[in-house]
Amino acid sequence: LTAQGVLVIMPPVGAESGNYESELGGQLFVWNYRTRLGKTFSSSTVFTLPNGSKKSPDAAWVELSRWEAVSREERKKFAQLVPDFVIELRSETDRLPPLQAKMAEYRDNGVRLGWLINPQDRQVEIYGFEREIQVLSAPMTLSGEDVLPGFILDLSPIWA
Repeated sequence: LTAQGVLVIMPPVGAESGNYESELGGQLFVWNYRTRLGKTFSSSTVFTLPNGSKKSPDAAWVELSRWEAVSREERKKFAQLVPDFVIELRSETDRLPPLQAKMAEYRDNGVRLGWLINPQDRQVEIYGFEREIQVLSAPMTLSGEDVLPGFILDLSPIWA
């Protein structure tokens, strides 16, 4: 749902994209399980951003103290909560410009770090709060920087 109240219908992804999405979210989950620094979320989770839009990233993470500040009642809804980190994976059915706009919207609403992974063009776009977009060509790994300390995402399954 956009900030203007327009419902955006997204087609389901194919098996390959679904596998990649699971792989990426799984790596994030394992890191978080070990560190206990926050909460991870799947692509089924809806976040209500400050501009009123409702978004479902392919994977997301929220720092623990921010999650604990959300009431139990609010957690049962489309929480008014901006993830600290998001991953969007471009599937075969996705056009790039709408995904880039979605990433910019995340950034403009306070997401601290976001990765747009584009298997078709073998690129990753890195978005961050108050920073320029960085484009990398087929990186084998990505660092969670200071947002996800110690997290290294292995992208070799995506580029294989």
